[in-house]
Amino acid sequence: MSRIGKIPVPLPKGVEAAPQDGIIRVKGPKGSLETPLDEYLNYEFRDGEVLITRKDDSRTARARHGLRRTLLANCVEGVDKGFSKTLEVIGVGYRVAVKGRTVELALGFSHPVPVDLPQGIEAKAEGQKLTLYGIDKEQVGELAARIRRLRKPEPYKGKGIRYENEVVRRKVGKSGSKK
Repeated sequence: MSRIGKIPVPLPKGVEAAPQDGIIRVKGPKGSLETPLDEYLNYEFRDGEVLITRKDDSRTARARHGLRRTLLANCVEGVDKGFSKTLEVIGVGYRVAVKGRTVELALGFSHPVPVDLPQGIEAKAEGQKLTLYGIDKEQVGELAARIRRLRKPEPYKGKGIRYENEVVRRKVGKSGSKK
């Protein structure tokens, strides 16, 4: 039995989840999300929680049990609280600014790099930090990874874009010749 899959998904006050046409629609104060139902699993909606069980003990059902429970839990948390990722832009002359629905990054290139925000994602820049907000965990994480790929942190000076609590292993540069 999946340790994660057997934990029921609690539905906080103000959050509703209902199956409909092969998907589960989750509605809450921040918006609504949906995740697909799985034909190998049973979904039991009862007083304030959703319990997911397997129909049989096949390899496919076991593999999908924990995944589908986590995807549903992420939908519930997203519409209730939302998700955020913070990136740090570190380097001399490196800057970040939010202009409308565009994040503008100065990363040492000859031109600023614009990144358009997808629908459902908000951004806020404070100094060298960029914080992305949204209700879809996958969408927030993917946008953060795309922005980080523009200038990954390098190990010699530590310059680049990194996640807030990311530790960059520093390397020692070459030393001068010793005679």
